[in-house]
Amino acid sequence: MAALLRGLRAGRALRGIGGALVAPTATSPRCRSLSRGFHCAALRLQDESKSDKPPSSSSTNYHEHYQAHPTDQDTTAASQGDSADYLAADEAFKTNTSYQDQSGEQGEEYETEEQLQARILSASLEFVQEHGWSMEAIAAGAETLGLSSASTGMFNNGAGDLVLHFIAQCNLQLTEILAEQHKQVQLGQAEPKHTSDLLRDAVETRLRMYIPYIQTWPQAMSILLLPHNIPDSLKHLSNMVDDIWYYAGDRSTDMNWYTKRAVLTGIYNTTELVMVQDSSEDFQDTWNFLDNRIQDVVNMASTAKQVQSTGEAVVQGLMGAAVTLKNLTGLNQRR
Repeated sequence: MAALLRGLRAGRALRGIGGALVAPTATSPRCRSLSRGFHCAALRLQDESKSDKPPSSSSTNYHEHYQAHPTDQDTTAASQGDSADYLAADEAFKTNTSYQDQSGEQGEEYETEEQLQARILSASLEFVQEHGWSMEAIAAGAETLGLSSASTGMFNNGAGDLVLHFIAQCNLQLTEILAEQHKQVQLGQAEPKHTSDLLRDAVETRLRMYIPYIQTWPQAMSILLLPHNIPDSLKHLSNMVDDIWYYAGDRSTDMNWYTKRAVLTGIYNTTELVMVQDSSEDFQDTWNFLDNRIQDVVNMASTAKQVQSTGEAVVQGLMGAAVTLKNLTGLNQRR
């Protein structure tokens, strides 16, 4: 407003100068046109001066107005600066919450607590031979991932979580092996196995997964016998036996379903107990024992035989528990 008033005063002064330059009697149309032309030129000069640079006045009102209402250019620059800051922050967020997979594609990574626990437990298996099935092994595994040993507080079941995680991994690996063999048979790339051979090979494959930890496996078995671990232990065992029978071609829906699984469970348990005490080369005595026991499943031909075999499986399970208790007390250790 102040600049506008100064411009109007300058215009009036220029018009006064223009009036003084002409004769008082110059009232002709030509003179009046000349006066108007001079006045318009003065106004254009004023506008050009305003567009070239801001007024040089240092009045307080001007500075307050300029600071409170920046020009469009300044507003645009500030907006662009804010946008740049926002984009930078958003890019940093994406960097922290994303990953590139093996194919190079970008994807979102949100690790759950269960996934973190699984990573820690998998890393902890490398320290079982040194620390046994213990919280020390879990703490060592966490440290290899760059985590504090205090992260062991995530495992309420302690060493039981480590043993159960290992069993679940072994069962998953066995299922993948059986599924691949079944696929090869369907594609005609392999000959189908007899039921007895498939059962034997599946049990041996599964038990061989314990060999790297055989010296400490009696400790793991004792942990599984703790009351709060028994439900999960039985669940893993039941799922494994069920998978073996499924890929063996069993589709029974009567009592045979329960009988076959009970017998194979007993065979697996007793063979495992023989294995932790076997000192023969490559556990050959264990596999011979397995060969003899597997016939109990194949030779089930009548209901009476099935009932008898089921009862034997239960007895074998009880005997296995007794042998396990002896192992825990150190009466029978693998030599």
